[in-house]
Amino acid sequence: MEAADLAQLHVGKPQEVTFERTRVDGWRVLKEKVIAWVVRTDDKNVVAYSPQCTHLGCAYHWEEERDKFVCPCHESLFTIDGKVVGGPASRPLDRYAVRVENSKLLIGSKIIKA
Repeated sequence: MEAADLAQLHVGKPQEVTFERTRVDGWRVLKEKVIAWVVRTDDKNVVAYSPQCTHLGCAYHWEEERDKFVCPCHESLFTIDGKVVGGPASRPLDRYAVRVENSKLLIGSKIIKA
């Protein structure tokens, strides 16, 4: 699903992005809002992380002054590239499949990283 315009994303600055996705549940087709933490790594590449901490699924956020993603519930810390650097989380942040087409960021299904 189209999530953002590449021109609105700044290289090396994590941004929380909200977008709509269509999900099929049996016979129902649902539109739902989805959140991703997006990091533009250079002119053409973007990484999108699931918004849940890999410890217990709590919501985390980016703290500019610490230069880390921080889960306030249990103090897990992650680098800008999703690696664990502190706290109880034992694996990196989960990522979404991404693609850039015509300067638009497209976000697909979640990819679980071990």
